[in-house]
Amino acid sequence: MCGIVGYIGTQQASPVLLEGLTRLEHRGYDSAGLAVLGGSGLKVAKRAGRVRDLSEGLPKRFGGKIGIGHTRWATHGPANDVNAHPHTDEASRVAVVHNGIIDNASALRAELADDGVHLASDTDTEVLAHLIGRSSAKTLEQRIAEALGRVEGTYGIAVAHADFPDRLVVARNGSPLIIGVGHHEMHIASDLAALVRYTTTVAHLDDGEMATVTAAGFTTYRLEASGLAATDRRAKEVDIDPEAYDAGEHDSFMHKEMLEQPARAEAVLRGRLDERFGTGHLGGLNLDARELRAIRRVKILGCGSAYYVGQMGASLIEELARIPADAEAASEFRYRNPIVEPDTLYVAVSQSGETIDTLLAVQEIQRKGGRVIGLVNVVGSAIARQVDGGIYLHAGPEVAVASTKALTNMFLAFGMLAVQLGRVRDLSVADGKRLIAGLTEIPGQIDRILATEADLALIAKRLAEAESLFFVGRVRGFPVAREGAQKFKEISYRHAEAYQTSELKHGPLALISPQVPTVAIVPDDELVERNVAALHEIAARGGPLVVVTHEGGDLGDLDGQLAGRIDVPNNERELDPILLTIPLQLLAYHAALELGHDIDKPRNLAKSVTVE
Repeated sequence: MCGIVGYIGTQQASPVLLEGLTRLEHRGYDSAGLAVLGGSGLKVAKRAGRVRDLSEGLPKRFGGKIGIGHTRWATHGPANDVNAHPHTDEASRVAVVHNGIIDNASALRAELADDGVHLASDTDTEVLAHLIGRSSAKTLEQRIAEALGRVEGTYGIAVAHADFPDRLVVARNGSPLIIGVGHHEMHIASDLAALVRYTTTVAHLDDGEMATVTAAGFTTYRLEASGLAATDRRAKEVDIDPEAYDAGEHDSFMHKEMLEQPARAEAVLRGRLDERFGTGHLGGLNLDARELRAIRRVKILGCGSAYYVGQMGASLIEELARIPADAEAASEFRYRNPIVEPDTLYVAVSQSGETIDTLLAVQEIQRKGGRVIGLVNVVGSAIARQVDGGIYLHAGPEVAVASTKALTNMFLAFGMLAVQLGRVRDLSVADGKRLIAGLTEIPGQIDRILATEADLALIAKRLAEAESLFFVGRVRGFPVAREGAQKFKEISYRHAEAYQTSELKHGPLALISPQVPTVAIVPDDELVERNVAALHEIAARGGPLVVVTHEGGDLGDLDGQLAGRIDVPNNERELDPILLTIPLQLLAYHAALELGHDIDKPRNLAKSVTVE
């Protein structure tokens, strides 16, 4: 959520900044703005709405070869022109863009107001502009360090100052910032997506770090109580294809990313399956067999879809490794004063690697002496650098807010982890080989499911007519139902609620009617008869039923009462959840398409949640 861009070099800044902001639209925002430094000083333009609205309303005389830009997701104050970033001081000499939240903003606003400062906006960010503008320190870096010493909370900031027209200064504490190195020009962004068209040579700032950026390069510092201490931050080449951030012939990034799943699934498995010994080969865990065997419990932490796939992973680990395992919402974890045990393996799951709730949970565990590994997609992200080891997901850039290919690769990573943990315990080599073979089949099986898209679209159109839906499943199927409901609600805006099928009689059955469809997850497993019996209770009350099951699965006489049946290929039972999840992605996508929604940028949501 929110996006920062910055440029300093030989080109006009505005077109570069607008291009960067457009590439950050997937992060979620409700207003946008630019500040540029030119011969006539500092100029600011900002507007509620989309980046295109800002671009269309930009003054004709808006030249300058240094500038910063921002897309805001409202936290303090409504989405309007005044609250949009950048924010300036009263003399309009300083411009600041900011991601994060300043926790003591109210106290600082009151103090500034008492000193006669006029605060134009409702935002927390504006206090930074005034604090920097009122500083009498000699350098811009010292002025910013002085201001940051007054604030409590999280921030990623970029600052332009009319008195220092040769530089931008950036700082980070809990919100990502990246410096991109070009030829006689430099870029700043909160996400690689804004940089890759211009450069793939980047430096990621750490928390508590500041950088001075000029057209010739950058210098980094550590913010310390005694002042600024130089650090030796180096830029590195990242292996990323700029075309991955282009939707190409697809109508949306979500559609493109769903269709990429077979290839990306192969990428996460490649080189990590030991067929000879029937185990996973996950060297990035930084744990040898003795350390893996010493693990007595696994705790998985994630938010949203990462939490639901964590529940799938916990079930896998318990089944295969016979270790107690559970998943918990990372956003709640540190607030309940958790017991952190030395023989527990903690797993942090995040596509972006910048999810603030998950990052803070990781830091809390490490403060208490726990070991944390990460399942992260973005190399160089905050969580990837914070954890003690982990598994990169190799899903490639995921732009759509609704996660598809990253979620699939999260499950496959859990599958490999569960097999490796199981094989150092009691999982036989025969079972290990069985599961490795099953994992190997999944990319091709996903491809088969995607080939049924036209049939799934017809079912989705019928579901889109309903104002409210249930998704139900049992045991392995319940986290699949939760993920299905999540996808459906976040992009179709229909109310969708997930329940255990076994809980229907304990409340939800009261809401069943011909107007409330149910999407039921029914694997062809040991619970199929129980599931079918429960679904008969829905059918008896006129509730439309769509069942996701396996090819050849016997649903008895329920088949004749269905509004839709979706079959997925058979694999090993432990690996059922991910194949059952794929059709739910397509159902959500085509329902949203039918309703005319902006699929990649659902309202009120953000791709990377960098504030609590």
